[in-house]
Amino acid sequence: MEKQSNDLTKQFIFLLAATCGIVVANMYYVQPIGTQVAESFQVSTSSIGSVTMLTQVGYALGLLFIVPLGDVLNKRRLIISMAALSSLSLLGAFFAPNFQLFILAAFMIGLLSVVPQIIIPYGAVLAGPEKRGQVMGKLLSGLLIGILLSRTFSGVVASFLPWRSIYLIAPLLIILLTILLTFKMPKDPVKNATLSYMDSLKSIPLLIKKQRALREAAVSGFFMFGTFSIFWSTLIFYISSPVYNWGTFEAGILAIFGLAGAVAAPLVGKLSDQYAQRTIVWMGIIMQTVSFIILHFFAVHILPLILSIILLDIGNQFGQVANQTRVQNLGEQVSNRNNTVFMFSYFIGGALGSFLGTTMWEQAGWLGVTLTALSFQLLAMIFHFVVFKK
Repeated sequence: MEKQSNDLTKQFIFLLAATCGIVVANMYYVQPIGTQVAESFQVSTSSIGSVTMLTQVGYALGLLFIVPLGDVLNKRRLIISMAALSSLSLLGAFFAPNFQLFILAAFMIGLLSVVPQIIIPYGAVLAGPEKRGQVMGKLLSGLLIGILLSRTFSGVVASFLPWRSIYLIAPLLIILLTILLTFKMPKDPVKNATLSYMDSLKSIPLLIKKQRALREAAVSGFFMFGTFSIFWSTLIFYISSPVYNWGTFEAGILAIFGLAGAVAAPLVGKLSDQYAQRTIVWMGIIMQTVSFIILHFFAVHILPLILSIILLDIGNQFGQVANQTRVQNLGEQVSNRNNTVFMFSYFIGGALGSFLGTTMWEQAGWLGVTLTALSFQLLAMIFHFVVFKK
């Protein structure tokens, strides 16, 4: 383990965090440009919601069937190979001649964008128990920056260039990243040679059954990321409505305010090394709930809208960093499989949130969106304070 710890320099942590952010960004480029994509393919806004949902479903399936390979195969090769393949899925979106093939490309983008969820357990093992929370905070900070700046990037680019340009620039970034990983990643990653792939999959239900903390983290992650996705999948429709009459550029600018969550991530990581992670999750749930109360009553005003974005993203980061630190503390040999369980539940929650958010927008407008999100938060509280009460 000592040699592995020596490999975890500040520069290498930065590269891993940048990889998490750049790869996960692939999944979110479509959200600020949803109106343009819908117009281009002549489909409804709810159809764009299905694109976001299928991307997250693809990601969840990648978590279930690809990430466990990290407990079996050479992690270095797996990370580099998956990063390279993800560039092909982006090119598929760029060349898609119709909406059906665009949806298929979106699903593949999700499926092949699981690289961060192989990197996070990898970095957690290298860090060791004493610095695990700090390293997790930095990696998840990179992840969140990627999620948020992806919206800024696509929103701004689409305001000057055709929306397809995004899916040409993005694979070029991934290819550059793959080259850097090839030269910088250590040659001796952690590997569990005694475990077969099928054994790793078969063991997942037993891990869920035996580990209460894993079940609790998976449930709270489901509802918290579901709430997060409800907002970001519907924001472009809300600000494009007569309330603001804004477009993709403004949607991208608003995403910048969510960077408060990324700035908070390293702090949350340090707190996770010092205090009970369950308490930190509780704080995140409260922040997200307050955020949507503000959105419900005051979203027509720009300052409350910005404040709610900041609270929502910081709250989500409190929940994710604390939950993933809990999950990674359950054991190094099962780190990838435990992460699979947590993140599978996390992104299924996100997929459901995206679908319900866009559906409720069409059926009941902003009122339906905010009430759906507050319902998610109520369920998160019930599970945290009642079902999993110690």
